[in-house]
Amino acid sequence: MEYIIPSNNDAPITGKILCCQCGILIEPNALNMCSGCLQTQIDITDQIPKQGQLQMCNKCIRYLQPPNTWISAELESRELLTVCLKRIKGLNKEVRLTDAGFIWTEPHSKRVKVKLTVQKEVMTGAILQQTFIVEFTILNQICDECQRIEAKDYWKALVQVRQRTSHKKTFFYLEQLLLKHNAHTDTTQIKQNHSGLDFYFAEQNHARKLLDFLSCVVPCASESSKSLVSHDIHSNIYNYKYTYAVEIVPICKDDVVCLSMKHSKQLGNIGPICICSKITQNVYLIDPQTLKIAVISSTEYWRHPFQSICDSKHLVEYIVCDVNLIDSDGKPHVYGKESTKHALAEVYVMKASEIGFVDKQYITITHLGHLLHPGDSVLGFDLQNSNVSNTSLETYNMDKLPDVILVKKLYADKSLRNRKRKWKLKHLNVEDAVSGTSNDRDYTDFLEDLEEDPTLRQNVMIYKDEKKLHQIDDEKETIDIPQIGLEEMMSELKLDEDETQMKVDS
Repeated sequence: MEYIIPSNNDAPITGKILCCQCGILIEPNALNMCSGCLQTQIDITDQIPKQGQLQMCNKCIRYLQPPNTWISAELESRELLTVCLKRIKGLNKEVRLTDAGFIWTEPHSKRVKVKLTVQKEVMTGAILQQTFIVEFTILNQICDECQRIEAKDYWKALVQVRQRTSHKKTFFYLEQLLLKHNAHTDTTQIKQNHSGLDFYFAEQNHARKLLDFLSCVVPCASESSKSLVSHDIHSNIYNYKYTYAVEIVPICKDDVVCLSMKHSKQLGNIGPICICSKITQNVYLIDPQTLKIAVISSTEYWRHPFQSICDSKHLVEYIVCDVNLIDSDGKPHVYGKESTKHALAEVYVMKASEIGFVDKQYITITHLGHLLHPGDSVLGFDLQNSNVSNTSLETYNMDKLPDVILVKKLYADKSLRNRKRKWKLKHLNVEDAVSGTSNDRDYTDFLEDLEEDPTLRQNVMIYKDEKKLHQIDDEKETIDIPQIGLEEMMSELKLDEDETQMKVDS
């Protein structure tokens, strides 16, 4: 403890006096006491507690700031010092805090020591300053959010994502987008449904945040509902559970669609038979007969909905017999935007299942002229011999429509491409995940789409498969297979054994 004399340059110079208690020479002050006697006679910290308690959640490492606010703070940080000072009673205008800091303690001792320096005016013109230590004991207490997470069955908001298709390639792509942008971090639980995914949240705002993210990456429509859980009639407080139903457009990449006459005219006489070339927040269609493309937004699609007449699971394999590129003079003149990534060609094909039995060739115009060569395999839709129930297709003259619609080139056998694949993807921690032959085949098709489409994998984090990178490739096939270069792969982060590792598909 020390005595602080107010500075006054105009004060007259006085001589020293004797302390009224011990008799030593001191400078004159209001109490006529030395600092030692002041310390024995007056204690300005007697109303300030020297011990306290801190509630810490050992799940999320946050500290409770009364009444019900949890703050993330590390040891000896400014945030923790703020929490400690607010827990100390007795600091007011009379006892003024001038300095505060931590005294080092063992991190596992569950003790936090704070060194404080305070000042107080005891008499007119006499200001005392004293330094003391307040020791806090850390008590474990689970916060409300961690209690809800541990309960696992608690949720306040639910987002149900659905798509009415026969395959799951859209959800595999959506999974990678969620991982890249960390849009799933606020979920308490993720469950898989037979037609989609269910995301559970402890707060309604977190569910709305996911809704905004989904509307930016996939074409979808949403509806909301709420159910009353409890009602406090005294304070007029209602407790609701919110459910958001998200419906993704049932159109996927490489699907063959048929537009109605009215919709075809609105899009500039495109089609009517088109192929879905890409899915983002919009649906991209291409006319294989003219290379004309159309971009359909989510709002426009739900205003004029249409269904696919053939998806990737029902495509038939054809063998290319001859390819004749159509030059710019022979192209049909169309109004609107045309694709510059494709080439128009006249192709002669035969069904792979009819070779050796039926000598029948099909002639069609395709947008895959830049990829196809005689002898290649290609997947297409046999429109002439198909049995499709579609009201839009029935309004057209089938004789004026092409017999075969070629969709994508088939490069090699799936097992060969899987052996040559030296990369992998991460996955969400989904409960009740459905596994089976059909689900594995859809995932393999999604991996092949990533290899064939560079624009598709721009939003996907691809990791090196260290096991396959060091394997010697003994394959003697010289087939040109699309592959992803090492410059596009990321090295997987290696965590310690005691830390939680993310599940990686091997």
